[in-house]
Amino acid sequence: MIQIIDRRFDSKNKSSVNRSRFLRRFRGEIKKAVTRVINRESVKDMDSGKKVRIPARNVAEPQFRQGPGGSRKHVHTGNDRFIKGDELDRPTAGQDQGSQASPDGEGMDSFEFTLSRDEFLEYFFEELALPNLVKRHLGSIREYRWHRAGFTQTGAPNNLSLVRTMRGATARRLATRSPFLKRLKELEADLESRQLQAGEDDPEARRLIQEIARLRARIRAIPFVDTFDLRYRNRIRVPLATAQAVMFCLMDVSGSMDENRKNIAKRFYTLLYLFLLRNYERIDVVFIRHDTTAEEVDEEQFFHSKKTGGTLVSSALKLMIQVAGDRYPTDLWNIYGAQASDGDDWLEDAEPCRRLLEAEILPMVQHYAYIEIADSPQGLWQAYEKLQEARPDTFAMRRIREVTDIWPVFYDLFRKRT
Repeated sequence: MIQIIDRRFDSKNKSSVNRSRFLRRFRGEIKKAVTRVINRESVKDMDSGKKVRIPARNVAEPQFRQGPGGSRKHVHTGNDRFIKGDELDRPTAGQDQGSQASPDGEGMDSFEFTLSRDEFLEYFFEELALPNLVKRHLGSIREYRWHRAGFTQTGAPNNLSLVRTMRGATARRLATRSPFLKRLKELEADLESRQLQAGEDDPEARRLIQEIARLRARIRAIPFVDTFDLRYRNRIRVPLATAQAVMFCLMDVSGSMDENRKNIAKRFYTLLYLFLLRNYERIDVVFIRHDTTAEEVDEEQFFHSKKTGGTLVSSALKLMIQVAGDRYPTDLWNIYGAQASDGDDWLEDAEPCRRLLEAEILPMVQHYAYIEIADSPQGLWQAYEKLQEARPDTFAMRRIREVTDIWPVFYDLFRKRT
């Protein structure tokens, strides 16, 4: 019989097996909870782990209980609704056990736990992939790491490698002593034969004895560890290259874009931002809003500003081209664009928009998505249709009518295709 005793120390992730089992079991509930978190969070606040809640009733473990057993008789009070032979439904869990109501109507408190950033993104985008994903450059070198780079003959005493030093010293001694030992064995053999033939008074024998003594002295003089045997652990500072991307969010804030449409756009942009986090270590977000003029703003102004006016989409496209040229060179950055609009544009502006996309924007981006928040195709949609046929690899357009269409549209845009 073989008995194996595991005496390894428990790591800090000693419960990781149980956690992964829990996440697999409640995958469906966790994905619903992640969706609820996205709906109420800011776009840029998604770069960390999140607390999610699932109904506590869904984490209950099945258990075996011992029944009463035997034959028993019960006497119940009379009633005017049931007669002998009627079948009664089994009481539901929690019924007649006191008040366990919660504000969300789930019947009991929710179970809350924290998902890490990687877990959060994995559960939400497990079946999706970026189209035309080519990390053009690993740039933005801002972090460094000390990396082992062999051994050197100079260094600080605390970096001395005893093993490597002794290995080199032993090899040096063996290599240096080898010719002397070979000559010593030859002389000892000659001395032994002469002593047997002529005795110890033979002058040649005395010369051999002196030569042997000299060789032994030279062998003893070989140092055990010489200065050039010393080997120090060498470490060099290696830059960590990080893949980086920038996401341009363009949104129409004219009078026809009400708060409901802006909310739909925000949710789509949030999904896209999270999705890019799975593929790049660094993400920059550029918010551009426009009516008849375009301007770069922060997220608060982008989604909640009360500015309104006419619609001139080409102004936003021109600003995107200018910002990308000034701050995000294509050989260093992976550029993505997403445009949300109700499609209502001045008739004479639709064709210039198409030309700007075709000639300047699409050649520099990895992917560009146009989302039209409308019930039916508008002028901008009709202008972009030709572009979609010509550049299906980098340009896509979809229509969203209501909030429930956001995820199906996003999934259709970025689902893995074989």
